Amino acid sequence: MSAAEHTVPGRVLAAAAEHDGVQVVFSSTAGTREATLGGLVTDAERVAGALRGMGIGPGHVVAVQLGSTYEGAVTQAAVTLTGAVLLPIVLIYGSHELGFILRQSGAVAVVLQAHSRGRPHAETVLAGLRERPPALRTVVVVGEGAPEGTVPFADLSGRLARPFRQARPDPDARAMLVYTSGTTSDPKGVQHSHRSLLAEVSSQVMAREPDRDLRQLALFPAGHVAGLLGLMRVLVHGTPTVVLETWDAARAAALVDEHRITYGVGAPVQLAGLLDERDRGTATLASFEEFMSGGAGVPPAVITRADAAGIPAYRTYGSSEHPTISSGAREDPLAKRADTDGRVIEGSEVRLVDEDGRDVPHGADGEIVSRGGELFLGYTDPALDREAFLPGRWFRTGDIGRFDDDGYLTITDRKKDIIIRGGENISSKEVENVLAEHAAVLDAAAVGMPDARLGERVCAVVVLAPGRTLDLEEVREHFAAAGLARQKAPERIEVVDELPRTPAGKVQKFLLRASLTPGR
Repeated sequence: MSAAEHTVPGRVLAAAAEHDGVQVVFSSTAGTREATLGGLVTDAERVAGALRGMGIGPGHVVAVQLGSTYEGAVTQAAVTLTGAVLLPIVLIYGSHELGFILRQSGAVAVVLQAHSRGRPHAETVLAGLRERPPALRTVVVVGEGAPEGTVPFADLSGRLARPFRQARPDPDARAMLVYTSGTTSDPKGVQHSHRSLLAEVSSQVMAREPDRDLRQLALFPAGHVAGLLGLMRVLVHGTPTVVLETWDAARAAALVDEHRITYGVGAPVQLAGLLDERDRGTATLASFEEFMSGGAGVPPAVITRADAAGIPAYRTYGSSEHPTISSGAREDPLAKRADTDGRVIEGSEVRLVDEDGRDVPHGADGEIVSRGGELFLGYTDPALDREAFLPGRWFRTGDIGRFDDDGYLTITDRKKDIIIRGGENISSKEVENVLAEHAAVLDAAAVGMPDARLGERVCAVVVLAPGRTLDLEEVREHFAAAGLARQKAPERIEVVDELPRTPAGKVQKFLLRASLTPGR
């Protein structure tokens, strides 16, 4: 294998030549756009040529905050073709999160969507930045109404067009940077090399089976690591794909039948939504050969329900740092697919350790530590690496699990203080920091409230100042004013006289979680 084939741009160009006519469909409320892989990569080459003409190339970080659209796919592909570091950002992030990410990453350019959900997104987030990040020199805007001082996306294929030259970055150089919320209030920058990213794309979970007619439905948002990997399956393996811009169960189910989709991957809420449509008789889902579900705790009942509908569904486990650690398979028995997170995939290793980093006995619960070819390089803040790794570059996932006698891994708990809502990580500390800024709040804790569809929702447990009240609408307005994504705003408020704490002052969140009743 040549050196170019160990880099993302090399593999993308090779796949485009081999699978030129493979169909890629982008579906949104505005309509459907059909393209071929060859056409998409040709358009990406034009944009890449313009970016190179603007001085953007290997080593530079380019942030892309676009939806799951054709332009979004072209832009992400173009950034990889320049050899620059692709930084996808979920579209729900506002000026607060975006400003932090742009500053810490040192991004030299950002591509924004002019409008999102009927609102002027680019104008709003740019106006909300307290100051322009020092390294940022170019803002590109996709869609009508680009704010003054920005570059219209159309100009990249027009007046700014330059001949495309293939980049040849070092396979061990950074290829992707993605930010994930964890136990800290600020997102953590996860760095992947060309080699680690391609190790994931070439794994048994991602690689296209040569003798199989695989057609995938891509449901995860473009700024999410899983969304990027769905695009990589198209760009590297030439997998025919239907991309859904915004989650809509009825539309997704109709697309499965219309395009005879054989493979789906998504959060449990999405699998449940597809099954709901089948039960209503609006779709058959008959072409589905398998569905892989992850990104949040997957209820066994969802897998069992899918199996009863003739769809072999199974669970998978991973993270931005180590995209796929374990996975079930369509051939597994139902009990394994429903009640475990599968076997550790080939090329990865897992140990279960105690608080001191020592292996626990077989069958006992322990913290999952992992390593393998697709493990990330480290965080953008090197201070975070000191606690993230054990000797031997074993990554501490912060999740608790156990192995059964057949080698299947099951996630049983979380050490990380995060809330996973519909597959997206929400930092409890970030929510608590914003709550603390409200005049009515003396003390606050944020915990995950169990939810049958989304896995968890954000619940705020607060101690109020004397004589003050607080309702959900007031909290939503407070979070919107702080510039945070609306998904982070609490969806339930519990008022207490005091928070339960340890003698050292740490809030005992397990007591708060235990007190929550779903559906209230």
